[in-house]
Amino acid sequence: MTAGMLISHKLDRLARNRADDVEINRAFEDAGVRLVSTSENIDQTPGGMLLHGIMSSIAEFYSRNLANEVIKGMGEKARNGGTLGKAPLGYMNVRARDENGREVRTIALDEERAPLIRLAFTEYATGNWTVRQLADHLNTLGLTIPPTPRRPAKSITATRLHEILRHPYYKGIVTFQGVEYPGKHEPLVDSQTWQTFQTILTSRRYGERQRIHNHFLKSTVVCGQCGARLSVQNAKNSKGTIYPYFVCARRCRLHDCAFTAVLIDVVEDRIVELYRAIELSAEDRTQIEHYLHDELAQIEGDKAKAVRSLTTRRTNIEDRRRRLLHAHYEGAVPLDLLKEEQAELSTELNQIERQLAAYQADAAEVRQYLTQALDLLEDCHRLYTAAPAHLKKLLNQVFFDRVLVNPLVDEDGWVILPDQGDGVTDSGKQPGKDAGAHDGQYSAGEKRTGDANGGGGADADTPILMPRPVHLADMGSGARLSALLVPPFDQLISPSLHAAAHTHHLHHPAQPGASATPPTADDTLMSSTTRTTPTPVGERCSSSGTASQTFSTGVGLGKSLLVPEGGLEPPRPLVGH
Repeated sequence: MTAGMLISHKLDRLARNRADDVEINRAFEDAGVRLVSTSENIDQTPGGMLLHGIMSSIAEFYSRNLANEVIKGMGEKARNGGTLGKAPLGYMNVRARDENGREVRTIALDEERAPLIRLAFTEYATGNWTVRQLADHLNTLGLTIPPTPRRPAKSITATRLHEILRHPYYKGIVTFQGVEYPGKHEPLVDSQTWQTFQTILTSRRYGERQRIHNHFLKSTVVCGQCGARLSVQNAKNSKGTIYPYFVCARRCRLHDCAFTAVLIDVVEDRIVELYRAIELSAEDRTQIEHYLHDELAQIEGDKAKAVRSLTTRRTNIEDRRRRLLHAHYEGAVPLDLLKEEQAELSTELNQIERQLAAYQADAAEVRQYLTQALDLLEDCHRLYTAAPAHLKKLLNQVFFDRVLVNPLVDEDGWVILPDQGDGVTDSGKQPGKDAGAHDGQYSAGEKRTGDANGGGGADADTPILMPRPVHLADMGSGARLSALLVPPFDQLISPSLHAAAHTHHLHHPAQPGASATPPTADDTLMSSTTRTTPTPVGERCSSSGTASQTFSTGVGLGKSLLVPEGGLEPPRPLVGH
């Protein structure tokens, strides 16, 4: 049975878009149904159809105008620091009275949940928790999502906690249409701590999952060809013997990587040799520590001038941000341009804040951290070989950003460093000979990318320093490793720092009673690029741009070790250069 008519109270109850109204009425005509409005006098006459079209256009205008007014009101509220919509977890929507006695809706801290949210931020910033572990811990402490009339209170999930950790509202920022405004609510975390765990969250974006075949190197080693994580795969021969291999996770998933499986035992042995390679001798450690302490004293002397310069730049950038925001309010700057400029200024401001924080650091604390880093480097090989698997994983995370297994080399013999995680573009190159060279040696060097002013904070004559890989090759097994160390270890092992420290030692010898061994008469500047303690697994050389020869420290059975130049170049000319 087909209905003869459809009754609607008003046309705007049926559709508030002209195109939707046309489609709906076409469907009514096809079904033989007549539309009747109880409020408007519409029929199938030409006059009734004209009135129908006019009323439909008015309904569309009303809807769009209402949306614009709502957006305008929300934008004004955001600019004034107000909270839009429901309060995030840790806050409550409350009603209060203003100074005139009028009732206003505002935001207050949730006394039950705010301390737990604050705890989540501070604990995750330590780097000792995963999001899932922290969510479970907060659930045991009693953190729940508030109940609603339809849903009871429920525990927090890792996904919800991840959203909370990413939300800028908790550092006192209100966002609307991609633009950030300072909020009137009380922040639960300061900007510096918030930025710290943003960095941690980003660095763990491609973190390994806990699989059945777990291994302590899975958080460190990556495919040298695409940059993807390496997973564990067990192969069994006809006799039932199991051989564990590292395989490229991207190749297993997308089949677009040429990485061949490598025995885990071989990679483990090469990692041990990496620790032997970066280990400092007692004499090198003493010279570097003496040199860096003198450089720190020089920096302290120039501290006041640098802080004034950075403070002035910070004030100028903040003024530019305010002028830009006022220009947007006046309609002179469109929203997309405001977002772009605001992002650039925020990046530059964050860099200046980091530099100011570095200058404000206590010199005694800096010296303490330097001593701790040198202590680790001086004893890292023994620590690693004696540590159990879970501590080896922690040591690898302390020293290495990532270790590339069997990296690619281009036609010029440069080792290509793939992007972290994606492995689709080149982030840098390290030179080397052809992988099939008979002598099994790799020349070491560097390429610097970016301009001196990149980043908004560097001086024009400041070099852009990239992480310098430590290359290790074993021609017996064919395995090659390129290790990217994390700061400050990448700088502390650089040959240029060793050369500068040795030259400084020659012209500023340590006081009597110091532990440093005096140099012999035939010591030369370039010999300081090698360790005083022979490294039996390879050879070291400075970069191709600063030296024309390689200094061997005991090449053994087809193995070669190369450390490219980089890091902590002296900020002022050294005596004798």
